[in-house]
Amino acid sequence: MRAEEIKGVLSQFSLFKELNNEELNKVVEISISREWKKGSHVFLQDDPLDNVYFINNGRVKIYRSDINGKEQIVAILTKGEMFPHVGFFRKGGYPAFSEVLENAQLVVVPISQFEKVLIENPELCIKVFKVLGEKIVDLQERLEAQILNNTYEQIIKLLVRLAKMHGKKLEDGSFILKGDFTNKDLANMIGTTRETVSRTLTKMKKEMLIETDQDGHLIINPDQLLETIF
Repeated sequence: MRAEEIKGVLSQFSLFKELNNEELNKVVEISISREWKKGSHVFLQDDPLDNVYFINNGRVKIYRSDINGKEQIVAILTKGEMFPHVGFFRKGGYPAFSEVLENAQLVVVPISQFEKVLIENPELCIKVFKVLGEKIVDLQERLEAQILNNTYEQIIKLLVRLAKMHGKKLEDGSFILKGDFTNKDLANMIGTTRETVSRTLTKMKKEMLIETDQDGHLIINPDQLLETIF
């Protein structure tokens, strides 16, 4: 990808949208484009934390693994998202694994050079803090759900969050969530079992709380689902 194409990609991210041409060019100058194949890893947990990545296309799974090899999915990211958010202003290693779920094209920005750009552009630095703040709020809400809600309620909140983040909104306010997430993926996001997720989804379908279309995609009405737990 040429510099002008990288510039076009980065300009679509909220982090960079309000930068003027000169400011954006400074970021483009230190950026490169790379492609990863499905099944490969962008980085491994505890690898030296050197870069921040911006997704132009493809899907990337961020997950952690304990000493027993048990996986917990932190996030599944798509076009227009960046990772890792902890990359800024932090030294050490990557806190998680990043596996490519679909062939991906990413813009790679070296952290050491990006920090110099931030120092030179205080307004950009403020935007980075805003993005980090939004991520902190999201993580707080997810932690609260695990502490205060039972598994059924956690699954409902997970479906609502995924629908709003990755689904396509319909005119009636419901969302179509494509079958990109397996029951195992959903289970690993909240620390439960695949069987529990499967039973819960079956129960929800019987009670007409969720539906599936002819392609097997979930149709989710967030308001209707949340009413069942409040």
